[in-house]
Amino acid sequence: MKIKRLSLWHIPLTSHDTYYMADGKTCDTVETVIICIETDTGLKGWGEACPIPHYLPAYARGIAPAVADMAPVILGADPIGVESLMQRINAFLLGHEYVKSPLDMACWDITAKAAQLPLYALLGGQRQADMPLYHSITCIAPDDMARMAADAKAAGITQFQVKLGADNNWQTDVERLRRVRETVGEGMLVYGDWNCGATQLDATRVGRAVADLDIMLEQPCRTMPECAAVRAATGLPMKMDENTHDTASLLEASRLGIMDAVALKLSKFGGISPTRQARDLCLHLGAKMCIEDTWGSDITTAALLHLGVSTHPAHLLNVCDLSGYVAPRLDAAAPSRQHGRIALPSDPSIYGLGVSPDPEILGQPDMILD
Repeated sequence: MKIKRLSLWHIPLTSHDTYYMADGKTCDTVETVIICIETDTGLKGWGEACPIPHYLPAYARGIAPAVADMAPVILGADPIGVESLMQRINAFLLGHEYVKSPLDMACWDITAKAAQLPLYALLGGQRQADMPLYHSITCIAPDDMARMAADAKAAGITQFQVKLGADNNWQTDVERLRRVRETVGEGMLVYGDWNCGATQLDATRVGRAVADLDIMLEQPCRTMPECAAVRAATGLPMKMDENTHDTASLLEASRLGIMDAVALKLSKFGGISPTRQARDLCLHLGAKMCIEDTWGSDITTAALLHLGVSTHPAHLLNVCDLSGYVAPRLDAAAPSRQHGRIALPSDPSIYGLGVSPDPEILGQPDMILD
């Protein structure tokens, strides 16, 4: 089997609610990049990467030219045995993991289709019927955030990510956490996320002010030592995100004692292959995992669900239905949240990722390599 063609699209995804985050970051309409790899046998594989501007070192419009440069490595290659091809791609292009993520995803889709298996069968097998979701709440007025939390709870959500720091007011951040915690009640998971946008001092003041509550903190500061200092000063558990992107960073976060939970994002690690390796390391390290990505729609969400459903349930904190936050949906028949959880289709005839993007939504490709 050989790769004969690669098509690429840029599709704008609009959030149902504008996401305001610390340090001036916002997420409103964001461009996602869709890749389709076609083989000489007729099999097709789909991949997606959706970098958020100003969030991580990634640029959506940088994917197409990078992929075009890699055409001599990609075209004519065998997509079966994904990690062998990705090794050659990694040798050709150093870094730029977000560029490689949709390529890796598409090759896994093809590999599973060739085996006539759902992708999770190649990633460890199905370990659970469905998976818990969290709901991310944009950083706006505390009462409005509490209302959003109440709506999500009524829909069955039990885990709530509270965005903090958009107005650079630590006292308002305290109120945000208190209002959401009061609204959802005991037993629910509530965690405050600064996306690296807090100073060590402000994060510590917030953490100490809510230390009487059952709260987790997520990536308050830009560096691991700062996050470790906040963890030590507040005594609150911590979830890592932006600072963890490879084996070395996971090991360092674990050594510092700041990885009670961790976000494993596909485009941050470079696709399903390295994220699977990260997942298995986190199983050894004992961390709870949120298996997700920066942003995206149905293709990315499907990849997350296959990796999530094949993860030990005791270590899966949650997955993320990114497609549920945006419009348009690329595949209206793809999985959606039900009562705060999400499941893959049970149809045994669905192979690979199980996603078929709507050609009318995609339109004509912006780039074709053959």
